[in-house]
Amino acid sequence: MAPVVTAALGALGPLLGKLADLLANKCGRLKGVRREIRSLENELAGMHGALTEYAKLENPDEQVKIWVSMVRELSYDTEDCFDKFIHQLGVGGGDDGGFKKFFRKAADLLKTLQARHGIANQIDDLKLRIKQVKEMKTSYTLDAVASSTTGHATVDPRLAALFAEEAHLVGIDGPRDDLAKWMMEEENEQRRRVLSIVGFGGLGKTTLANEVYRKIQGHFDCHALVSVSQKPDTKKIIKDVISQVPHNDDFTKDMESWDDKKSIGKLRELLQDKRYLVVIDDIWSTLAWKHINCAFPENNSSSGIITTTRILEVARSCCPDRADQIYEMTPLSDPYSERLFFNRIFGSDECCPDMLIEVSNSILKKCGGLPLAIISITGLLANRPRVKEEWEKVKRSIGSDLNGNQSLEGMKNILSLSYNDLPPNLKTVLLHLSNFPEDYVIDRERLVRQWIAEGFISEERGRNCQEVAESYFYELINKSLVQPVDIRYDGKAQACRVHDMMLELIISKSIEENFITVVNGSQTVWGNSQCSIRRLSIQNIDQELASELAKKDLSHVRSLIITSGCIKHLPSLTKFETLRVLNFKGCRGLVEYDMDGMENLFQLKYLSFSGTDISELPSGVVMLHDLETLDLRGTSVNDLPARIVQLTKLQHLLGNSYKKKIPIGIGNMTNLREISGFDITMSSVGAVEELGSLINLKVLYVQCKESQECKSHAEMFHSSLCKLGSYKLQFVWIHGGNSALLELLDSWSPLPSCLQRYVMGSAYCLSKLPKWITPALTSLAYLNINLSVITEEVLGILGELPALLSLVLYSNTVHKDRLVLQGRGFRCLKEFVYAPFGEGAGTPVFGKGALPKLEKLLLSIFVSIAKAKGFYIGLEHLPHLKHVHVLLQNRDATSSEVEAAKVAIRKEANLHPKHPRLTFRLKLEE
Repeated sequence: MAPVVTAALGALGPLLGKLADLLANKCGRLKGVRREIRSLENELAGMHGALTEYAKLENPDEQVKIWVSMVRELSYDTEDCFDKFIHQLGVGGGDDGGFKKFFRKAADLLKTLQARHGIANQIDDLKLRIKQVKEMKTSYTLDAVASSTTGHATVDPRLAALFAEEAHLVGIDGPRDDLAKWMMEEENEQRRRVLSIVGFGGLGKTTLANEVYRKIQGHFDCHALVSVSQKPDTKKIIKDVISQVPHNDDFTKDMESWDDKKSIGKLRELLQDKRYLVVIDDIWSTLAWKHINCAFPENNSSSGIITTTRILEVARSCCPDRADQIYEMTPLSDPYSERLFFNRIFGSDECCPDMLIEVSNSILKKCGGLPLAIISITGLLANRPRVKEEWEKVKRSIGSDLNGNQSLEGMKNILSLSYNDLPPNLKTVLLHLSNFPEDYVIDRERLVRQWIAEGFISEERGRNCQEVAESYFYELINKSLVQPVDIRYDGKAQACRVHDMMLELIISKSIEENFITVVNGSQTVWGNSQCSIRRLSIQNIDQELASELAKKDLSHVRSLIITSGCIKHLPSLTKFETLRVLNFKGCRGLVEYDMDGMENLFQLKYLSFSGTDISELPSGVVMLHDLETLDLRGTSVNDLPARIVQLTKLQHLLGNSYKKKIPIGIGNMTNLREISGFDITMSSVGAVEELGSLINLKVLYVQCKESQECKSHAEMFHSSLCKLGSYKLQFVWIHGGNSALLELLDSWSPLPSCLQRYVMGSAYCLSKLPKWITPALTSLAYLNINLSVITEEVLGILGELPALLSLVLYSNTVHKDRLVLQGRGFRCLKEFVYAPFGEGAGTPVFGKGALPKLEKLLLSIFVSIAKAKGFYIGLEHLPHLKHVHVLLQNRDATSSEVEAAKVAIRKEANLHPKHPRLTFRLKLEE
């Protein structure tokens, strides 16, 4: 660790030198300097926690911790100083061009700036602090700290899982028996099969693997169980396997001299003619698996390998063959959680005193079905009096006890393994999640925009910041650090949630590193008084806490995220000089908060009023020239100030009331990537025309209502849409049934080659399928469209769309009462919604080979029409079906006919080999 710290510290000096050069009117690239500073901040993430662990081993002076804090605070203050300098020169920090002009202007203003703002003095102060931390590092010989710890033996926190008593296991019998049965199946006999168990740390992967191993090991010639760890030693792993497999003494002669290549060869030789079973526990990378896997031969003896990992990508690499199996662990259900909890404390799940049931349920909720958490906390409670007040104290202190209670040390170590394995950039974005309270569903798009605004994300390898940020989001899911929420047709999660125990860990890490200060009622921890507050998450605040907060120095706060509390008593915005992110999402009573001073937040990039009760945009918003995201969704803000078009760096202008006029001058906002909430027919024709100038626009949500007087609006919007389609447009949602516009779109030209999603958000039905919907649309993955007539010819065209994953069809008629989908087309379709709303619409029937990859089916069926032909759908011809939702329209149908429809459809679902989940909803007709 110390060499990394040394390198990071050494990087601060040159960065400060660049700042000094700027003051001295020397050339440099502004954006490059800021990028280097922010990169350094990411590099420093996690450093404090790591050195604290070394400090525990060696017990050095408290000054070590102070030193790490000083390094981190220096990186923050360096960037703040730089940004203030750029702002006071009157130029944008992201400007990479026009340097000669910039520096001429800088030279003219420099002396005044130095006298007026003291920039030079700040630079001198920072350089002095650099000198101090370098001297401190030398005096405390921090390089020796890392090297002196290498000889310390550590206890593997996973060992206990390998030797768990069967009597203490809960909820594992079913999965154990199913997986054991699968491992012993005669199907595909002779081939080697791999089972990979994947899931969050503490779910019991090692325990389950060991139980399967115990159950079936007697059926194999030899067996072995080894742990890999985060830094695998291939040679040692192979020697561990060999030591557990029968062999003669001569075989291991000179084993200590074997290198990796010879070790692999010797193990392959030993196993070549044997039916072997091996558990390889806790694999952390695909590369580690690749090295280990080549030591186990494909010997056609029905051998088996069981692996465990926290990383889905690793599990997939372990199971490349379709006959292999990935088993994803899930948390314990409530009944199993209660059984484990009460059995370990009272010896029975029926002996809990009534006075402790409520607090027990609260503690179990925090455990979230995580067996390791339940076991750890029952160990903590076992030493406490069985008194409600004492158990309440435990519930309130679980987060702080992670760091100080021996009973919870094992759980902290298990969870910390995942955290410590992360590179600095992922540690940073993971720590950012401590902004949000327990059970909070964190929207992906909002999250990645905040990461970008904070400067956590840099472009890399040809990917823009948005793409990089999204890759980080999915990497956290891949590593089982966060739980995906609302996975859509394209496999993308729309949001995530952090397990309560992981949240407690990252909050404790955030406190250690002064990353975020969380204000949450009685649990507020203000952190180190010697460090500035850098990020502030207000999750629950009353007038007393707000008054205490007002006494703090808030001039260094970079993000302010408020989810609830007494908003009107918050400190004035004038106290927040360095904000990049300001999120009022969902706050009520915001109309009582004084917004004066917002115009001075010159570094603000992300501003959200989403879900608040404001009805008018604060006047200072139009002065936020670095703003990239303005989120007004769920507010009553209908009128935007004319000067909003001055925000030329704005990328996301979001609303959903569809009552806003498009501002005149929007054509100058060419950085816009997403706009929503505007009404075409309310806006001027000139403003509608300007939409066609937004060359970077990717997402467009607008309303175009039916209006005979606004034909010119429809024609102009059609013209702009055609231009946008030739740029980067990916997603179009047109709300409202303007027939003139929708029929004009029949001739969308040129083809929108980048279009991925198209939605008709109205009840109006097109008379025919638009001409532009052809197989040439190679990116179109989601189509929601209303058609008066759906024919087999229409389905034939739609079925040829090469990338189509989700199709939503609304209709009021079909050409016959049975619409048969044959075994052609729709080769990629995963989701199909068929929702006729007219009386003449019949029921679709799926023929053999139709929709070969369909997973989700939503059908609307008119019972009175379908009964004549029977309620047969053909579900058995959809081999990958997982979910079926049926809306039964009961107009002119008796209750017995509705019940007959349910019985017939349920019978089809029960006969399906995948047993898809079936739900019904009855639409009552008046």
